[in-house]
Amino acid sequence: MWRNVLVGCCVLGLSTGNALAQQCGGDFGQFVQALRIEAAQRGYDRDTIDTFFRHADFDQRTLDADRRQGVFTLPFTEFSRRLISQNRIDNGRRNAERHSAIFDEVERRFGVSRGILLAFWAFETDFGAFQGDFNTLDSLVTLAHDCRRPDLFRPEVFAALELFTRGDFDPVTTQGAWAGEIGMVQMLPADIVNHAVDGDGDGHISLQTSAADALLSGANILSSLGWRPDEPWLVEITIPHDLDWFDTGIHTTKPVSTWAGLGVRARDGQLPMQNAAASVILPEGRFGPAFLAYPNFSVLFEWNQSFTYVLTAAYFATRLEGAPVFDARTPEPGLSREEMQALQRKLEARGHDVGGTTGILGARTRAAVRTEQQRLGLPADAWPTRALLNAL
Repeated sequence: MWRNVLVGCCVLGLSTGNALAQQCGGDFGQFVQALRIEAAQRGYDRDTIDTFFRHADFDQRTLDADRRQGVFTLPFTEFSRRLISQNRIDNGRRNAERHSAIFDEVERRFGVSRGILLAFWAFETDFGAFQGDFNTLDSLVTLAHDCRRPDLFRPEVFAALELFTRGDFDPVTTQGAWAGEIGMVQMLPADIVNHAVDGDGDGHISLQTSAADALLSGANILSSLGWRPDEPWLVEITIPHDLDWFDTGIHTTKPVSTWAGLGVRARDGQLPMQNAAASVILPEGRFGPAFLAYPNFSVLFEWNQSFTYVLTAAYFATRLEGAPVFDARTPEPGLSREEMQALQRKLEARGHDVGGTTGILGARTRAAVRTEQQRLGLPADAWPTRALLNAL
């Protein structure tokens, strides 16, 4: 799910100023012909273009998968328990040992913790066991044709074309996830073009079969996005009952020492890096689990746009490096998807941009919830409850 879930941003690399890049929809055959014309304008020869696009086809299954992302409506505690099993923890530790030399190289070159890469490797493909069964070119062309996010997926078609010219992509046999990601850690073609690393030295980028290529490439992307070497990303905390809830959330940072002065404590051990800027995040409000997020935590949103997914991966990474199971505490009941959609409609009616009535508690919905809680005199912890829904 490399930067594809709930996407609202652009991917790196291979942009074009061509007016064709803004086209989407209409007759699919004519759309593919427009891609061929643009490929020629980019300098690719006719034989390459013909071979690459010859079998490109519309894939309804891709669109169905794009519209079906209900798992992201789950609260953090339930979501994390679904994704993190003892089997995954055991497999993660076995893979850490099996590929210890690769992880040593990753940490030496990029300073990215093995726990982070193991967590995403686990969640994306179960350590390479299932990498997706969608034809990658068909998925990319279909999503570029679909007018929901053509600015994201059209450049990826040409990135795949570039990989094809290098011998690292087969338009007929290359398979991956529904949104066009390829390999063990699920990278989009533009990221492969710009940041993939030949970790095993065989002269090719083989993200589907080479753990060295996949892990070093993933680390290289995180590094390029601003990962701070050898720094923490997430620490579970305990919080005082009188904390200013409006100051919690990723929108506010304070020095760790300031949080400590306000009564925030590490649940296990000590809070690292007292001078670092960090945020207190409460995924299920002031009565639920609590974490202190460091700057590296924000970098992970370039991997995936879902707050719940990123938090679960970040937490799982700490578990793989020895942290205990988080304290779920007793959060107030959240909203059903239908109730969340009703809340989002109410928030939109009050002028908030919540990114649509998706039923998913994303960053913009959390910000709007916090603002309305503050206005209504409710604890402004950004956790939507029936009390807030009724008050609105």
